[in-house]
Amino acid sequence: EVQLVESGGGVVQPGGSLTLSCVASGFAFSAYDMSWEREALGKRPEFISAISRDGKPMYYSPSVRGRFSISRDNANNSLYLQMNDLKSEDTARYLCGRGYGVGINLRGQGTQVTVSS
Repeated sequence: EVQLVESGGGVVQPGGSLTLSCVASGFAFSAYDMSWEREALGKRPEFISAISRDGKPMYYSPSVRGRFSISRDNANNSLYLQMNDLKSEDTARYLCGRGYGVGINLRGQGTQVTVSS
């Protein structure tokens, strides 16, 4: 089955850190650029980061640049998002996506991140 499964979300205090993971199955992971998006309640989905097939970060949104870091492990079909200095406005459901920007053609169900004191 072709799918993406995210994990690693949770509740964290402002200023804290979390690392999200996304495991891909059913397709040639290393052949695709990969992305992270987030959906906050009542807001439009936001494209926040992307990484090339060979592991070069390609994009960070201004809202996360300098705090979040995207990486991947092609040997284990895995995508990661290291999130530091988390803020309340980072509260959202985080989804990994196959592709880049408007070319994303597969998404996982997402993992919830809540930043609260």
